[in-house]
Amino acid sequence: MKQPRLTRQLVLENPDRIQDGAGGYSESWTALGTHWAELRAKSGRLADGQTGQLSATGFQVTLRAAPLGQDSRPRAGQRFRAGTRLFRIEAVTEADVQERYLVCHCNEELVP
Repeated sequence: MKQPRLTRQLVLENPDRIQDGAGGYSESWTALGTHWAELRAKSGRLADGQTGQLSATGFQVTLRAAPLGQDSRPRAGQRFRAGTRLFRIEAVTEADVQERYLVCHCNEELVP
């Protein structure tokens, strides 16, 4: 594996559910930290969303590895934020045999 170019600053966020007192909840996001990463676009498609059609684009985010169990290690269900852009993490795996880098498979959804 060639060394990735970690030139994008991304904020890792974790979802928090807050009880609303009426049996439901609202969701907010808490920043866990900042990562320098390489962001690569993968496939794109048109998908049906709750409010109509969405442009769904897959991304591969490569970043330095963190040990299992640490808050700084991304996991499925979290997301990365880059300004106003949001990348939902679908899966995380090691990028190399030495486990120096992680690859996060993400989706960005935008209303066209």
